[in-house]
Amino acid sequence: MQKFADPNLTAALCNVKINRPKKILVIRNDKIGDFMLSWPAFSLLKKQYPDAEITALVPGYTADLAEQCAWIDKILIDKKQSQPLNDIYQLASTIKSSRFDLSISLFSETRTSAALWLARVKTRIGPATKIAQVFLNKRLKQKRSRSTKPEYEYNLDLVRYFIKLCGDTPVEAQQPPLLAFDHSELQQLKHNFYQQHAIEQNSKLVLIHPGTGGSAINLSIEQYAGLARSISAVSDVHIVITAGPGELSIANKLSGLMKDSRHHVHSSDSGIIEFCKFIGIADVFISGSTGPLHIAGALNINTAAFYPARRSATALRWQTINSPQRRLCFSPEKFTGENDMMQIDIKKSANAIVDSFLSRAGD
Repeated sequence: MQKFADPNLTAALCNVKINRPKKILVIRNDKIGDFMLSWPAFSLLKKQYPDAEITALVPGYTADLAEQCAWIDKILIDKKQSQPLNDIYQLASTIKSSRFDLSISLFSETRTSAALWLARVKTRIGPATKIAQVFLNKRLKQKRSRSTKPEYEYNLDLVRYFIKLCGDTPVEAQQPPLLAFDHSELQQLKHNFYQQHAIEQNSKLVLIHPGTGGSAINLSIEQYAGLARSISAVSDVHIVITAGPGELSIANKLSGLMKDSRHHVHSSDSGIIEFCKFIGIADVFISGSTGPLHIAGALNINTAAFYPARRSATALRWQTINSPQRRLCFSPEKFTGENDMMQIDIKKSANAIVDSFLSRAGD
């Protein structure tokens, strides 16, 4: 196994330079939030090699988002099969038919790495981790489990590693926003929304997303209700409780706790892209570490995120990709288990959100 003196990439190069490939497969086939944190890596890769054809291997539920990424040329859907061996051989066949020169596994797992090997992709880059690395021939030691940097930086490091293997100097990745929609379309959407719900024009729109899709430890419904009431008490805002697929019941439960606070519930029934556009009209987006939070980050919306203190789920590791001045994060001082989020001071958090992103009533 190849070893490097510096795990932070400064000297992580093989002795033999590789040729610049024409067809590159980039793998990030896990959850929505993880995929959004790969956009800086896609931007760097395409800016560095604009003539290369970049294909993203993604699951079906992130395909529509991949269509919106300016740095992805083609999309390959990962249709995972129930039988493990059939799954690997089917994926290998799909990959082989596209004749990729090189692959970069931003998310590394044994099934995809084995499929790349079976497909005879010549250069297979990925993290030096777990069994999956056996099937890769260019490996970078990252130790992501230590969470010493943001996830998107780990992704960028793999692309920079590839660029240096080509003998080139990496350019800068795209600055925020990484996801954007037509400004006039968003303005019209916001105007219509305010009219439909009789919202005063000077009110700020605050989105609270209490669901997690099962991917993160989160605030309790009672804590979100207290946060919303505290914000509404000192700032002229209209609060929208957003709900993804299967999350409407938790949104309605939160709504029931908010009493007379000006708010309503908004479901993402119209699809992920329309939901992205709706997030794009918000003044502030508040949630735990979940997919919609990272969509808001890609849109460069002001975000206030709540993270547990568990090392694999920290605010640093799962930092959003919006501008630094547009993000706030709140965490307990130490991890104490599933209930550690109760350590977070909700009123103090609400004041920080208002002071950073919203004007106080009467100002």
